[in-house]
Amino acid sequence: MKFIQSRRATADASDGKVDRRGLIVGAGVAGAAAVATHALRGTAVEAPEPIAAKAPPAKDAGYQATPHVLRYYETAKS
Repeated sequence: MKFIQSRRATADASDGKVDRRGLIVGAGVAGAAAVATHALRGTAVEAPEPIAAKAPPAKDAGYQATPHVLRYYETAKS
């Protein structure tokens, strides 16, 4: 019986260590987030420039060798 009781006491003690470790890790993450927020506070994020829209190809345009198709052909050769 003592063996079972001592295992329970050990399990309870290890649960407390895991909680303390989680608390320490959480505090570290929160501190890093606070530092990052403070560092980025003064910088402004610029909006991306709009991309000019291409006119859609005519329905009877047929096959078009677009850049991604040409890249596929180059990789398929190997």
